[in-house]
Amino acid sequence: MKKILYLLPVVIFGCKSNNAVVTEIKQPSEITYKVSQQDVSKTLEFLTSDELEGRDPGSKSIEKAVAFLENVYKQNGVKPYFVSYKDTLSNFDKTAYNVVGVIEGNDPKLKNEFVVIGAHYDHIGIDEKALGDKINNGANDNASGTTAVTEVIKYFAKNKTNRRSILFAFFSAEEKGLLGSKHLAKKLKEKNFNIYTMLNFEMIGVPMKRDFTAYITGYGKSNMASKFNEYAGKNLVGFLQAELTYRLFMASDNYPFFTEFNVPAQTVCTFDFENYEYYHKPQDEFKLMDTAHMASFVQEMLPVIEKMTNSGTKEIALKK
Repeated sequence: MKKILYLLPVVIFGCKSNNAVVTEIKQPSEITYKVSQQDVSKTLEFLTSDELEGRDPGSKSIEKAVAFLENVYKQNGVKPYFVSYKDTLSNFDKTAYNVVGVIEGNDPKLKNEFVVIGAHYDHIGIDEKALGDKINNGANDNASGTTAVTEVIKYFAKNKTNRRSILFAFFSAEEKGLLGSKHLAKKLKEKNFNIYTMLNFEMIGVPMKRDFTAYITGYGKSNMASKFNEYAGKNLVGFLQAELTYRLFMASDNYPFFTEFNVPAQTVCTFDFENYEYYHKPQDEFKLMDTAHMASFVQEMLPVIEKMTNSGTKEIALKK
């Protein structure tokens, strides 16, 4: 998550359709696909390995993460949205890439609308001033969110149950000021991209001790939270006062999509300022991540995202 300037006790956070046959859409109770904790662990462990040297945007080591994410698309038959998966940032002084793919919707009309699913894969790299371990591996921030998106890709690539098209984006240079998402949102806006909504995954590596699984940033800006809970059939996402206090809605890659398109664009997160103390520290390591929690949360999000892509109308809307 991009550093924001608020002090905590210990940490600074910084055309009409014809009568074509449409694939039958599964209801949440009918989803038999299971998110593999083993796969979650394998992806997360690679993204947080020392050989990636903390995934600093523009570095040689982050190229290994780029290649890995490109391969996730290739192995699952997901096409690049642009000429290639690599979308070069226009607003960064080094060469850095978003990694972008698309799964076309199966409805002849709704496929022209897009749901964007994203997460940033960069982190803050090496801290030469640190004592001992100098590599900020960024397990929770945000290898966890990146891993979640890879699992969502696998599900929709295999099942193809989405009526709307889904644009998947792994953002770079989030830690430099949301540069990857700012670049992509502006680029898509200039191309008259038909976006319905955007969902971002950020810091989901550890569970909260609350009566909901995750919170959503910008809770009061739209009805996304209530629709997600309706889709899930449970109290899946809730309101966290800290996200409002520390203005987290503006601190991750959902925000440029909100400002460019004025549509619901929000982040889901399970870091609540009480359950993890290693924000932007070398101790943010793979071994501290709860991969069972991560797999379970993604599993619960699959029917939510499926219903979001399949609703006949734009049920998720900004509040006036």
